[in-house]
Amino acid sequence: MTRTAVKRLYLMQVGSMPHYQIPIVCYLVQTNDGRNILIDSGLPEVIPEEGAEFENGQDVIRQLASIGLAPDDIDTVISTHYDFDHAGRHAAFTRATYVVQRVHQLDAASNPRFAATRPQWDQPAERLRLVDGDTELLPGLTLIETSGHVPGHQSVLVQLPSTGAVLLPIDAVPFAEGFTRDAQDDGSQPDAEAIRASTVKLLDLVEREQIGLVIFGHDGAQWEGLNKLPEFYG
Repeated sequence: MTRTAVKRLYLMQVGSMPHYQIPIVCYLVQTNDGRNILIDSGLPEVIPEEGAEFENGQDVIRQLASIGLAPDDIDTVISTHYDFDHAGRHAAFTRATYVVQRVHQLDAASNPRFAATRPQWDQPAERLRLVDGDTELLPGLTLIETSGHVPGHQSVLVQLPSTGAVLLPIDAVPFAEGFTRDAQDDGSQPDAEAIRASTVKLLDLVEREQIGLVIFGHDGAQWEGLNKLPEFYG
């Protein structure tokens, strides 16, 4: 069995795009030594004008409270990327270290795409941990650099004691139908080549590590059948 410091993975739906039946989600990892690691933080309290199709649900703070956790109990926030539906509540976790790909942090500083939630993700330098490429944060929790959706996007691989390996592609592959080597470029993605490269990288990882569960971050059909907080994967 792969060594792991991780004991639980919680899934939280914090909002949606109702018209498309797309969930907006984030995740909580708990370790054997009592650390709480949040992966993304969901939508902001006030959704920006460009997000009119999004709708808030039970936010991450309320969901954490339902299992006895306050924002100050979060030790680390893994920022997969700074889109407003993934980084909208970052500023609530004032004692956390924020882990982000260096490439993404540098891009976000001047990219208007991330301006709406800049007050959330623009944290003091001493609270940022900038990583470069694939990085093992701790045994059983690895960041996978998967640029394409945005520069410096990162996916997350979690090794659980009973469930085994769980891959969270986040927005590198948001829907199960796109997890294929034969995905066609429909012209809608400005960096389709990088998206394809990241998809193939994750497919290779699944085959190499024999990963049994891939949770696609915005796949409503899959999400319906998954364990959501207060249930968990262990």
